[in-house]
Amino acid sequence: MNRHIPFLLAFAAAVLLARGAAADQAKPAAQAPAPAAAPGRLAPPVRGQAELGYTKPVSKRMGSNIITTIKVKNLSNGAIAGLKVDEFWYDKAGDPVTGDTFRYRKPLQPQEVITVTLTTPVNPKMDRNQYKFEHLNGTIKTTLLPKL
Repeated sequence: MNRHIPFLLAFAAAVLLARGAAADQAKPAAQAPAPAAAPGRLAPPVRGQAELGYTKPVSKRMGSNIITTIKVKNLSNGAIAGLKVDEFWYDKAGDPVTGDTFRYRKPLQPQEVITVTLTTPVNPKMDRNQYKFEHLNGTIKTTLLPKL
């Protein structure tokens, strides 16, 4: 009888291990973590004139600030490095009153769309505004688009 006890214990352990392995295999594969998506290939930066499309700027007064939003799309074949958008506000005489600057720190890849937000404090002398688009390696040719 003493010989059968170790055999029964080993058999019970084997059955428990087999049941545990079968339970692990029964889990659905959907719960497995998805692999991270590989980043797309980066385009080389544009040298000289870049092409940029934008939508009509929308300005709204919120408290003591005017918030202007513009959607911008890179129409060039290369990335636009160091995109900078300046907003200038002028009074009725044409003198500058105030403004704001937006910088996009990453290269704007071809066909990529971003939203530019400019926040300018309200000044009672404000009459009209103007926008200037620049990048690190040259000038920007802008095109007004109906929508993006």
